[in-house]
Amino acid sequence: MNQSKTVFRGMIVLYFVIGFEVLIMISPAAGFFYAAFNPFLLSLAQTPLTRWLTAFYLPHMVSPPDTFLKIIRVAGSVLFVSGSAIFLLCAVQVYYHKLAAKGVAIWGLYSRIRHPQYLGLGLAGIGLSILWPRFLVIALWPVMATLYFLLGKDEERRMLEQFGDDYRRYMGKTGMFLPRGAESAIGAFLPIRNTAIRTAVLLLFLWGGMVGGAFALRSYTVERLPLWSGGSVTALAILPADLQMMHFRMASVLGLPEIRDRLAREPGPFLAYFMPMDYVMQGMIADTGGEWQLYKRHHTLAMIWDWIFHPFRHLEGGHSGMHHDTGGGAPADNGVGGMIRRMIFLKVDTRGGVTSPADDFDINAGRTPLFMVDVNVHTMAVDSIRDLRRETGWGKVPTPTF
Repeated sequence: MNQSKTVFRGMIVLYFVIGFEVLIMISPAAGFFYAAFNPFLLSLAQTPLTRWLTAFYLPHMVSPPDTFLKIIRVAGSVLFVSGSAIFLLCAVQVYYHKLAAKGVAIWGLYSRIRHPQYLGLGLAGIGLSILWPRFLVIALWPVMATLYFLLGKDEERRMLEQFGDDYRRYMGKTGMFLPRGAESAIGAFLPIRNTAIRTAVLLLFLWGGMVGGAFALRSYTVERLPLWSGGSVTALAILPADLQMMHFRMASVLGLPEIRDRLAREPGPFLAYFMPMDYVMQGMIADTGGEWQLYKRHHTLAMIWDWIFHPFRHLEGGHSGMHHDTGGGAPADNGVGGMIRRMIFLKVDTRGGVTSPADDFDINAGRTPLFMVDVNVHTMAVDSIRDLRRETGWGKVPTPTF
């Protein structure tokens, strides 16, 4: 059993490593991490049966396009922070009782729930799956919940052996992961007497609900993305404030000879990202230069802080918004308030054809960087234009598309 517990806890640690991919990918350790993890992601991406696991279901590169999605994003931070706090506080309580030889911890959250540490980790896991919304993270969460259940059952068996009727009476007054009344209400919806079967059915419903809900959120997101469409080109505004400018100027941009000639070399459809020149996460779209490979910038702690506690500042303020305290950032006239906008053009292979602009974001669609152009959208002067290599700033790592 001790070996099984070690394996279970190792799998839980692995879950959080996968969930913390977003932190690792902006750290100097990114190369070492992806040397091991990216072959696994790429193997999942080989077939439509598993490709969805590498995709993302919530906005990560663009500012959430409506209030509902902003609430979900903020909820991700709240769940992650509160879940982590519950875990740490309960861990202190448990180890205090062990070191002081005070027996089983039964006060605080332990007076209502037998395993509040696992509850805290579960809440943090849900928050993490919102903060880094790769399907793989949310699909593995019910697996982690199953491991918590098995570990909790083993701990209760050992407590009964050690404390006998005292612990049995404690179990009669408390719930396993939720207050007893809440667990009884949930159990009423599953009138199955066999505990193992009831648990298996509940976990199956949990997995279906989590993954199905993630697909619903992805569909909701794609339907509300700030898009412009004309001919074979769909454009996505990274900043909501740029949507009107994009609608007003995009047709003229596509008429510029430098852009028109490049698009004529390839069959469409095309996807264009419309952004400030200093947009902090443009390296996820294409390799626009080492400046936008965030793992080389050595601002990891500042990025983590903003990612959790200021979820929209780096999206709405570009590079200077993310590094407001480090002296970074481009001149003001190249940022949100100026007239120069960077457009990154990608060729889209939708396989099944295009019936609407949303098809450019289909999970099974292939997107290949072509070129980037900086245009003064007031004078329609091309500031710079260059072809791009056919990978992102993270090489072949599957990255968010919105």
